[in-house]
Amino acid sequence: MSATVFTDAAYQLSDEWADTQMPVDGAEGCLRAFAQLKQQYSKMRVILSVGGGGKGSENFAAVAHSRSRLDTFVRTARQLVDEFGIDGIDVDWEHPSDSKQGKDYVRLLARLREVLPAPRYVLTTALPAGQWALKNIDLAAAQEYLDMINLMTYDFAGPWESETGHQAQLYGSGVSGDSAVSYVTGQGVAPRKVILGVPVYGRSFLGSNGPGQRYTGHGGEDGVFDYRDLPRPGTQEYHDRNIGAAFCVGADGGFVTYDTPETVKQKAEFVTSAKLGGLFYWHVCSDARGPRSLVETGYNTLHDM
Repeated sequence: MSATVFTDAAYQLSDEWADTQMPVDGAEGCLRAFAQLKQQYSKMRVILSVGGGGKGSENFAAVAHSRSRLDTFVRTARQLVDEFGIDGIDVDWEHPSDSKQGKDYVRLLARLREVLPAPRYVLTTALPAGQWALKNIDLAAAQEYLDMINLMTYDFAGPWESETGHQAQLYGSGVSGDSAVSYVTGQGVAPRKVILGVPVYGRSFLGSNGPGQRYTGHGGEDGVFDYRDLPRPGTQEYHDRNIGAAFCVGADGGFVTYDTPETVKQKAEFVTSAKLGGLFYWHVCSDARGPRSLVETGYNTLHDM
């Protein structure tokens, strides 16, 4: 579930009818339906994510910098959590653009923790993997208020780059899952609070057959294929265990970079070795079923070790 914060600091659900009114399994709206599932699955936690990529985060800076707006923000956050019987809030501010906003970000987390005290409520955040963004945040201070940090260790390559690249490599030069984890833990974040992100989609680069090349365009929808539709028909799938990356080449996708059960198993082993908190997936609706499921592979690997 997701919501957006507006400049008046009030929450607005992304789809109010679907989230609060649409009939779903005997409940009114998806939020109540998810909360209802907790009766069947006692360990399940339902967390509302606020913000997101693009315009989802554009008003965070204005709200976090104003005492009155911040007061409204945290008050309505608690009201929303209690109204729908959910367990907490995920702050997806993408992302504080300088050290001033970084300080406001930590202040926002502190105020949310006041109204959503642990262990009754869960407070998490999503952070990018690049040091260019992480350097603006006092991570040691931020983690004091957080239960988990969802580290978005994907989108390392895409249409914003002039050359192809692996979008979620675990190791290698430049940004990687390993380099991101090393940076945040080196800044004082407890490893157990770090959740490693896995993309459940592939990024396409036409006119190329590997990383580090110029390309002519993108296949799929806006350059993206759902993981369940990969590898593309008629293509060969490849794995590079040295860097923990996979891709397919040919047909309507060109060079498509994505994760597979093999790379997810490698990432789950890395999570265990580094004593991290686990894996998360963006997003599960694009997963495959059966032996190619990324979610099942990650779960089974983590619980078998």
